[in-house]
Amino acid sequence: MDKKLNLTMLTDFYELTMANGYFEAGMTDDIAYFDMFYRRVPDGGGYAIMAGLEQLIDYLKNLKFTDEDIEYLRSKEFFCEEFLEYLRNFEFKCDVWAVPEGTPVFPHEPLIVVRGPVMQAQFIETMILLTINHQSLIATKANRIVRAAKGRAVMEFGTRRAHGADAAIYGARAAYIGGCAGTACAIADRDQGIKALGTMAHSWVQMFPDEYTAFKKYAEIYPTNCTLLVDTYNVLKSGVPAAIKVFQEVKPENMGIRIDSGDVTYLTKKARKMLDEAGLQDCKIVVSNSLDEYIIRDVILEGACIDSFGVGERLITAKSEPVFGGVYKLAALETNGELIPKIKISENVEKITNPGFKELYRLYDKDTGKALGDVLCIAGEKIDENEPYEIFDPNAVWKRTTLTNFEVRDLHVPIFREGKCVYESPSIEEIKEYCKQQVETLWDETLRLENPQTYYVDLSENLWDMKHALLKGRPWK
Repeated sequence: MDKKLNLTMLTDFYELTMANGYFEAGMTDDIAYFDMFYRRVPDGGGYAIMAGLEQLIDYLKNLKFTDEDIEYLRSKEFFCEEFLEYLRNFEFKCDVWAVPEGTPVFPHEPLIVVRGPVMQAQFIETMILLTINHQSLIATKANRIVRAAKGRAVMEFGTRRAHGADAAIYGARAAYIGGCAGTACAIADRDQGIKALGTMAHSWVQMFPDEYTAFKKYAEIYPTNCTLLVDTYNVLKSGVPAAIKVFQEVKPENMGIRIDSGDVTYLTKKARKMLDEAGLQDCKIVVSNSLDEYIIRDVILEGACIDSFGVGERLITAKSEPVFGGVYKLAALETNGELIPKIKISENVEKITNPGFKELYRLYDKDTGKALGDVLCIAGEKIDENEPYEIFDPNAVWKRTTLTNFEVRDLHVPIFREGKCVYESPSIEEIKEYCKQQVETLWDETLRLENPQTYYVDLSENLWDMKHALLKGRPWK
């Protein structure tokens, strides 16, 4: 995040009008609990990848209303002077818990939990949703594409098609967390430590009299890393033959060709045969051009000879489903030390919230290391690893499974305590490796690109009782 740019006012206007309303209603110090969660996995997948926490932390660390902000708000004639003075002396005081970046996450699980003065906890909604929604969307899409590639490297090539500068930079970051090998975005390499990758454009080839001349000059300039774009004119008749001639003459290290158009299955098979017959078995083949997880899966099944993929617009924009759909909802209030759970009720069952201040646990099989299911509990509840635990699908309560021989992990980690950051963000490499390890704990049935097995996200018996008491209009004990 650009430290020179104050993003405090990057918020929905109603966050400010509500804050002023709370202030004038005498609710400045009332304590509220909010949950950020999402309702449905993009692309009909089995899980999503949590991302964006580091940028959210940066934002929360730097919340400050400037004199210009105060004057702007005064000019709107919506806000009382006492409220503007409160903003002038604003100091973040909330507690924040979050699921670590790179964790596979599921619908209705609180990814971020905020506890604090209602004015503050409400105000930060917009940036929580902006940062977590965007990066979780791109990390999830990247992970689908990387898994479809079956161990072949995937490079994020989408900078020029991203929806603005931040979307390019943080999209590259999220794609790397999701498993990409690198990015075409140079500033993401400089600022985020994500390896910048790239070859040449068709214009390089067109600037020279012919492909051979263009390729030879490039190989002479970059003899240790030389990938040549062979589809400017004709892949098999001129592009690949010219590349072969240059490789045999210059003998660069790390040779490769890139194909950016046409039937990649047919072209890569033919190109591989030509390269091998020329004694260039070490020459890699890279393909790009409007790829996604489905095209990658299909060309691999068709026997395409591809070593790595460059994926652009359909990754950086998550084109097939470009909205993550995370929401931020009130879960509880705290009055005189007593917690009062709150629930949002809707005729759309998917939009009914889980009330209260909650813990999120993941249960793993001790023998296989595989994730067995997640459990939402009322805060303070514990799951005893030494006792059998019955887990069920809240949407089909008759489907019950008794778990034994499992271990429990609390997915929520403290990020802020009374406004002070208590969390040290891992490096991008650590987050990426953690993501890879955690995805491997999921069963293959959950990893399917289409029609995945539903992963269990259970409610503890106490939380189930609380939710249904509130649904029936009864107070919770």
